[in-house]
Amino acid sequence: MGTEIKKEKALLKDTEVKPQEEIWNYILGFTHIALVKCAIELGIPDILENRESPITLVDLASEIGCSQSSLHRVMRFLIHYKVFQEKPISETSLGYVKTPLSRLLTRHGNHSMADLVLLTSSPAMLAPWDKLSAWMLGNKELPFEAAHGKDIWEYSAANPGFSKSFNDGMACEARILVSAVLESCSQVFEGLTTLVDVGGGDGTALRLIVEACPWIKGINFDLPHVVSMAPTSTNGVEHLGGDMFDHVPKADAVYVMKILHNWADKECIAILRRCREAIPQNKGKVIIIDAVLGRDEENEFKGLGLMFDINMMIYTSIGKERNLEEWSYVFHEAGFTRYTIKHIQALQSVIELYP
Repeated sequence: MGTEIKKEKALLKDTEVKPQEEIWNYILGFTHIALVKCAIELGIPDILENRESPITLVDLASEIGCSQSSLHRVMRFLIHYKVFQEKPISETSLGYVKTPLSRLLTRHGNHSMADLVLLTSSPAMLAPWDKLSAWMLGNKELPFEAAHGKDIWEYSAANPGFSKSFNDGMACEARILVSAVLESCSQVFEGLTTLVDVGGGDGTALRLIVEACPWIKGINFDLPHVVSMAPTSTNGVEHLGGDMFDHVPKADAVYVMKILHNWADKECIAILRRCREAIPQNKGKVIIIDAVLGRDEENEFKGLGLMFDINMMIYTSIGKERNLEEWSYVFHEAGFTRYTIKHIQALQSVIELYP
């Protein structure tokens, strides 16, 4: 009898309790990003990163200038989810210390993801999500346009504060992604003397490439209002403003990192045709850094592609993540004859495209 009761309780948990638990996680899911954002804004990851020993609640609250009671509750939550850790200071007291995860939330360093967190959790980026169902039911206004009256590129051009936050977030992602490219696939830059980065933002990606490959002269190419905010003192990198749909500066190779997924096939084909015109037809190439959905091998980023795909629908509506068949169609229509794909330690892959 006891065994049967246990089986019934286990079945009840699987069919009723577990689904409720999962739904509560969806209902309260925003808590995670909100408290991580709060921690970044308070500077907690940086404070812990710069300490060799645990810091007490009293000292941390004093350094931040906030209530001990509210800080305790925030830290208790973030410790539970392993953003921070507690370690003994003495037999009767504990202190807070950094973790590998919290290092990614500091405001400095090549692997920091803090600016991405702040961008994606900003009101401007959250508002379009509320418009998704209306758009799917026939509202002609795209989610971002319905929320802000402009598409994301027009909104960025008209709002310098958002533009800076967007560029900071993209620079943050560029540092992480270029590091993965250079670590696993640096040979793609061998033999190049000039490289133009199409849609390169503030030039972070190209600066890192030129630092690692000093024989390359870099041309950072983006919209005029974007490159106007780029640092002017970067050795080996020239900033040019323009429209990739009109022309692309000539170079040995064109670098296109996480740009094509913002656009539908028609626009991608147009961009790639401009890229093909910019490179030598006998030895030039286009280096694309973008996701390839459906990678066969297991990897740490499996599943993230679907999340990115929904983000493209929210922020661009015409953009999407592509599988190999979809990429092949775009490449063929743009006039390229062959390509190679190299996977790296990131969601994205390195695609070398040849005329």
